[in-house]
Amino acid sequence: MALPEPEMTSSQSALIVAHGSPADPAPHEAALQALAQAVNALMPGWTVRGATLAAPGALEAALSCLDAPLIYPFFMAEGWFTGREHPRRLRVSGAETARQVSPFGVDPALPDLMARVATEGARAAGMDPVTATLVLAAHGSKISRTSSDSTTAMARALSTRTTFKKITCGFVEEAPFLTDAACGLGPAVCLPFFALRAGHVLDDVPKALAEAGFDGPLLPEIGAHPDVPSLICAALLRG
Repeated sequence: MALPEPEMTSSQSALIVAHGSPADPAPHEAALQALAQAVNALMPGWTVRGATLAAPGALEAALSCLDAPLIYPFFMAEGWFTGREHPRRLRVSGAETARQVSPFGVDPALPDLMARVATEGARAAGMDPVTATLVLAAHGSKISRTSSDSTTAMARALSTRTTFKKITCGFVEEAPFLTDAACGLGPAVCLPFFALRAGHVLDDVPKALAEAGFDGPLLPEIGAHPDVPSLICAALLRG
């Protein structure tokens, strides 16, 4: 992914924030630190840190060593966390000068990356996308529409960037559930619309696909793709 030339701005620090897992925060915290290091390596003159909301004190500790950082939400949708919880935690931490950019899931560069990943995944499995279905596996929510809205918006974007016969969405926590969406499709590939490798990606998505009798390839979650650090770098440089 081609990156814009770094420009000196008034803010030369950034914090990548994800939800994490309250039950087991350490692995996700380590994953965010590794992601931040990868982004930082692409941004000379910047300081980029990572923190999860779930790890006690991690957000506050990261903010304490950054001056007026840009906040990059490693989330798949604009929602309660990006709209209310992040700003509240920033205020509590005394980081009123921090400024938040759009989250990962609505990054304008993400559809092109996902189109390439899905197409390459289908072809690697011996499928012609013209005769195959792309299944987007996503979180969903019984409370808010933001997750499903972001997923269906991504499906529409991918429909103009790929040649798949059909693109369908299946959710873990709302209808259409992934078990139903992935049933009886014929040739198909599944791409998880998730940022981090958490319980849904490790357990719920494979279980739902197995129950559906889905026998196509299950690709890694899009947040794990090697081009994601470049995508985040470009977003931070845009500010």
